[in-house]
Amino acid sequence: MPPVLILLTLLLPLGAGADEIIGGHKVKPHSRPYMAFVESVDIQGNKRYCGGFLVQDNFVLTAAHCRNSSMTVTLGANNIEAKEDTQQIIPVAKAIPHPDYNDTVFSSDIMLLKLGRKAKRNKAVKPLKLPEPSDQVKPGDVCHVAGWGKTSINATEGSSRLREVQLIIQEDKKCKKRFPHYTNTTEICAGDWKKKKTFYEGDSGGPLVCDNKAHGVVAYTKNWTISSGVFTKVVYFLPWISSNMKHL
Repeated sequence: MPPVLILLTLLLPLGAGADEIIGGHKVKPHSRPYMAFVESVDIQGNKRYCGGFLVQDNFVLTAAHCRNSSMTVTLGANNIEAKEDTQQIIPVAKAIPHPDYNDTVFSSDIMLLKLGRKAKRNKAVKPLKLPEPSDQVKPGDVCHVAGWGKTSINATEGSSRLREVQLIIQEDKKCKKRFPHYTNTTEICAGDWKKKKTFYEGDSGGPLVCDNKAHGVVAYTKNWTISSGVFTKVVYFLPWISSNMKHL
């Protein structure tokens, strides 16, 4: 099990329970039909939770640090503690973490989950578009991230309902000062230096959505810096994603 605390406990990196976004708000039920709730069991037998997002009918993208055993994905959920008619609970047939994933600095923190069966598309369950190879985000762009993670550093449990927060893409120089291992080649930094707005424990693996496309995957932040966080840059990993979805 990867160390879940690099600078904060990576959003629900393999360890916490379902938690919430900090400084965000509840979303309209099922208005984010790509969101996935990933449940697993660690080597101690404890349940662990992460976020993720549907990218094909039988593939979910999430963070590599969310890998565990007995993994299942719930699609079409708003309230994860309720048995909603829209929910589709599907076992994970195979977890494919990126081969270069480093659980010390959380580099290449991205993983594909091949589902045991295809999801049934409807108003509550739809894939999220991936960016084109030429797509880029720039400082000042406004994006958003959703999840069931903690709403505060001191929270012991998170909201059962999906929440979302708007984040601003930050300059790489500032991010490098705050996150020593940050690299703009494979990562994106987003937040708001002046406000307590970010993802937190339980949100790992969720998408950073910019212009209706998944530009990032929630990776890590710092527990004393709840104003920004680091995302794995999806554009950089497009060849790997495409290759695995095509051949598995």
